[in-house]
Amino acid sequence: MLGAAVAATSKSLLDLGCGVGTAAFVAMTHHGELAGTLAEQNAEMLALAEANAAANGFAARARIILADVAAKGSERQAAGLAENAFDSVIANPPFFADGAGTLATDAGRAGSRHMDAATLDRWIKTAAGAAAGGGEVIFVYPAQRLSPLLAGFEQRFGAITVLPLSPRPGEPASRVLLRGIKGSRAPLTLLASRPLHEVTGRAFQPDFDAIFRGQARLVW
Repeated sequence: MLGAAVAATSKSLLDLGCGVGTAAFVAMTHHGELAGTLAEQNAEMLALAEANAAANGFAARARIILADVAAKGSERQAAGLAENAFDSVIANPPFFADGAGTLATDAGRAGSRHMDAATLDRWIKTAAGAAAGGGEVIFVYPAQRLSPLLAGFEQRFGAITVLPLSPRPGEPASRVLLRGIKGSRAPLTLLASRPLHEVTGRAFQPDFDAIFRGQARLVW
């Protein structure tokens, strides 16, 4: 869904903490001229992203780099993360607060799941620095941790749009998609919550089913 949320007008994409590259490759599938830079600090995940790029025909349009998203600006730039360069910046940051959830025994997996508020803010700062003027920054995150994410966005972006996602109609939101525009001063928009699944069973709602099958983009 994160990849399907990228604007149709984007020509350049940065995926922060790309993992195996899924979100970026979804966006690049929808946009045939979109060039993607994928940044990941876990070497194993990076190798899988490179293999996925080659296997799915994205090698010519994807640049995959080893980079710590939360590092200092000079370190990020040395790793190849350009400033003010991308029409769209997307991220699915580690989603557990420190001390929450079950810590994975593998350090790489643990780092991909756990993050404190200060590190989350550095991710947002990195996204803001990398986005071009007028560019969009889109994060997906657990709804219960919306507060620190929204605080970081409000410091750096305008025209913030919050899309809550609930498992089923009438249930509380479990995830949020948050989009901000660099340089905008437009006010925040809180959209109605959208249920992913039908009332009963495991079937997705038709609009989300089309997204997950690669047949449609997300309409904000």
